[in-house]
Amino acid sequence: MKCPYCSSEDSKVVDSRDTTDGVRRRRECINCQERFTTYERLQPVSLYVIKKDGRHEEFNKEKLLTGLRKACEKRPLNAGAIEAVADEIEAELVQMGKPEIPSSHIGDMVMNHLRKLDYIAYIRFASVYRDFTDITDLKNEVDTLLSYQSPSEAQLTLPINS
Repeated sequence: MKCPYCSSEDSKVVDSRDTTDGVRRRRECINCQERFTTYERLQPVSLYVIKKDGRHEEFNKEKLLTGLRKACEKRPLNAGAIEAVADEIEAELVQMGKPEIPSSHIGDMVMNHLRKLDYIAYIRFASVYRDFTDITDLKNEVDTLLSYQSPSEAQLTLPINS
């Protein structure tokens, strides 16, 4: 670590503290005895999304949030639920350790999270993601969703018309 005062590369750590996003270190230059502070932060891994048409695009959490917000619009969800889903998906992607992820995989992850969070948001997202061409496609997706539904799930139930 170069001293900002004399550019010497010899310094010692006087104090070290954890911060919310890294480590703060107080250093003292061996050469000029001046003190300075450095911060160590984890650099996020660059993730790239492979789009359906083969293009590569850097993963953008804001784009993920926009899609989730559209699907969850006007739904009775807890504050921060959408952001929590986006955080979980991003963490899962990073844990995979792959530099490139197909967009279809991210879409499937969103579908799984929305199915647990809110059925209507799930159907809204599915209608765009799965590109329903007619009412039969929508009905099939609802039928599939109904097969997942269990009475213990803490969300509004879907009406079943027999």
